[in-house]
Amino acid sequence: MIYKAYALLALTTLFWAGNSIAGKLAVGHVSPMVLVTIRWASVMVALYFFKRHQIAADWPVIRSRLVYLLLLGAMGFTGFSVALYYALIHTTAINTSILQGGMPLFVFCASFIMFASRIGVEQAIGFLISFVGVIVIAVRGDFADLIALNINVGDALMLVAIISYGVYTAALRSKPQVHWTSLMFIFCLGATLASVPLLMVEMAQGATLFPDMHGWSAIIYIVIFPTFLGQVFYIRAVELIGANRAGLFINLLPVWGALLAVTILGEVFHVYHAAALTMILMGIGLAEYGGRKLSK
Repeated sequence: MIYKAYALLALTTLFWAGNSIAGKLAVGHVSPMVLVTIRWASVMVALYFFKRHQIAADWPVIRSRLVYLLLLGAMGFTGFSVALYYALIHTTAINTSILQGGMPLFVFCASFIMFASRIGVEQAIGFLISFVGVIVIAVRGDFADLIALNINVGDALMLVAIISYGVYTAALRSKPQVHWTSLMFIFCLGATLASVPLLMVEMAQGATLFPDMHGWSAIIYIVIFPTFLGQVFYIRAVELIGANRAGLFINLLPVWGALLAVTILGEVFHVYHAAALTMILMGIGLAEYGGRKLSK
């Protein structure tokens, strides 16, 4: 069972890393808001079609927390996706992948702010180390750019993305106890409702680009693999080995992302990428160690 969980988690992080690659390949073939809207609306419709009886059974519980759940979907799904796909217009897939490696630390920070979660010395030091790694990516290894506030707009948007997803993940602590398909459906509904006004803005600006064949290929991959199968695999792995152990595998995401960006996109892996990746993973490892000590 444990090896099955490991395989599921390795595939999950591979699919999630592929989201940045597909998003980069989609640039110039479909506009970000068209991509985001189709992504979440497609999954929402599919879930309702196949699981409407489960959704109906959970609806009384969902209705009591409806606004909260819709806002979570808007923040975690639409907020993250919009920032990611716009970021990929201005920065590399390697940068977005490595920056996503810092996501667990932003979850930790959001949990502390929202729920006053306990903090150990190791966790605080780990957060600082990882955050420095994130800054290294944002300034591309040149700290003179930080002093001059000369940060690539794509990397800045990616910081917005991971902060948004960090708050969303921390807020899941207050979610109601319903079947995961019902929860995914209401999150996708919130994401779709939030996407439509942004799509209207994109259209009003004349920036809308409907997908060509390359665009549809990226959309199909994103909908099937990181959005649907990645979620299903991750949930099953959590059932097998628990959330804490499964969460550690998110550390594979920047590794997969860097490998895919180099092999598929031909992007260059710089020394500052290696330094940032090392700091992010070291920081997360130290924070996880401190978290285990606190839980004993």
